[in-house]
Amino acid sequence: MKLIRRFKDSDSTIARLLMYLWPRDSLTLRLRFVLALVALVISKFAGLAVPLYFKDSVNALSETSSQGWIAIPFYFLFCYGAFRLISVFFSEIRIAIFAPVENQAMRRIAVQVFSHLHSLSLRFHLDRRTGGLTRLVERGVKAVENFLWFSVNAFLPAFFELVFVTGAMWYLYDWMYAALAFSIILVYVLFTILFTEWRTRIQRQLNAVDTQASSRSVDALLNYETVKYFNNEDLEIHLFDKLSRSYEKLAIRSKAAMAFLNFGQGAIIAIGLTAMMILAASDVASHHITVGDFVLVNTYLFQAFLPLGFLGYAYKETKQAIVDMEQMFTLLDEQPEIKDRLNAVDYVFKGGRIEFKHVSFSYNPNREILKDISFVVEPGRTLALVGESGAGKSTIGRLLFRFYEVTKGEILIDGQNIYNMTQSSLRQAIGIVPQDTVLFNNSIYYNIAYGNPDATQEDIEEAARLAQIHTFIDKLPEGYESLVGERGLKLSGGEKQRVAIARTLLKKPHIFMFDEATSALDTHTEKEIQKCLDSISFNNTTLIIAHRLSTIVHADEILLMSDGQIVERGNHKALLAQQGLYAEMWKRQQFEEKLQELIKTV
Repeated sequence: MKLIRRFKDSDSTIARLLMYLWPRDSLTLRLRFVLALVALVISKFAGLAVPLYFKDSVNALSETSSQGWIAIPFYFLFCYGAFRLISVFFSEIRIAIFAPVENQAMRRIAVQVFSHLHSLSLRFHLDRRTGGLTRLVERGVKAVENFLWFSVNAFLPAFFELVFVTGAMWYLYDWMYAALAFSIILVYVLFTILFTEWRTRIQRQLNAVDTQASSRSVDALLNYETVKYFNNEDLEIHLFDKLSRSYEKLAIRSKAAMAFLNFGQGAIIAIGLTAMMILAASDVASHHITVGDFVLVNTYLFQAFLPLGFLGYAYKETKQAIVDMEQMFTLLDEQPEIKDRLNAVDYVFKGGRIEFKHVSFSYNPNREILKDISFVVEPGRTLALVGESGAGKSTIGRLLFRFYEVTKGEILIDGQNIYNMTQSSLRQAIGIVPQDTVLFNNSIYYNIAYGNPDATQEDIEEAARLAQIHTFIDKLPEGYESLVGERGLKLSGGEKQRVAIARTLLKKPHIFMFDEATSALDTHTEKEIQKCLDSISFNNTTLIIAHRLSTIVHADEILLMSDGQIVERGNHKALLAQQGLYAEMWKRQQFEEKLQELIKTV
């Protein structure tokens, strides 16, 4: 039953792949598919004629003239060479005809997977390891290439070869020849399938360990500094070596199984060839067929059985390709948590008024993160969210970007429910400077231009000036073409933040959000960046998520959050006057800042 189920799964995977090979929107690719099959049939028919002329040549050479001379069968030899040339020509032209079909299918699948990954929710990406995910996609796309190569260059040619050869032997000689050839082929195929199914289970385990090892290594390298800080190189090497040892054991089992498979296949072919030759030799001895016919049978057998020597490896690789494609197509079946409604409309800017109405949210039913949150940010005003870590401040930002759907309540921008908006128009309207600035391993120009890929050089330089980083960039040897390194490691914290600010400015959003944008900086850099943030958000609706209260004293309204609830609200002076939690946090942070300044002067 398991075997039948696997075949059904394989059929489903192959059916999905065929949709890309037979695209509805391209008549040209469909025509190429058909022409490739026609070329394959012509090639095999021509190959079928080659042994026939070889037989006639042998028979002609076996006959001597009355003078003892051997007549040279030029006609048969010429036809032998011509049909062999035709067979090779159509075999190769088939590959050239099919190449665009194959490569466009691979491109379409790769682009669809890449696009689908970007459509999946933040929750999905937080739950998956990037190294394992990229490895899965790489294997899946490579599997498409392998499957098509083995199908087009191994299985289909072998299938036509076997059908034509067994049919020709039945037609030219006796049903016993065809029956014997078919029986041997059937035994060979069944042995290969059953044994390879067992070996595939080992390969699945091998893939799982390979994915874990890849994830482990990528994770360790991405966190290179953390590994160094804690002196844990030996730990990472030990964990990677442990996975590598598991991979080594499984790889040895896999190769041993492959060796036994190859031996079994070779034994079946050897027995089959011997039995067929005995049958043909008996018919020659009884004068039912000529020596040329004996040679023809032998040639046909080699022609039919030769592809089978490659079938074991081809079947194993194809089966593995199907496994990898299954995993990739399973990824495509993953449904996005956040989708645009069928009647979703684009956001229409009317000033940038933000309103949270009785919003509650939980990542899972057992833990509520936000509890009945309500507030309004009027157009052009600044609202600050403060509180200890885990109070739910950043969750509000993620809900505003619609990375998650609210559990209860609604979020409105200019009176429009974001649930009814297209995600693209919503996110285009909001610009964010995050706490952890992530830059691409590319040039400074590329990272700033990411805010608006259509921006001109002048626009990018103007954004850099507003972010107060143009002078720094201009002094670099390579200027805007300077590379920032992996995750921007070649830049300081303040430089990275300014690049992030320039990138956000270039986007020209209607609403600004600063998610603890200065929390990781020193006091001097923080003040410089804060001035920059204040200037760019002037007269724009701004939402600030902060831990340091000194950075939000200018806010029109401050919300103090605790345990997912708003416990205090008002401006800076009003909250200090209340002598509540905000006032306590302010006194504590002021004391800590003065203590740090005192320590520096000592």
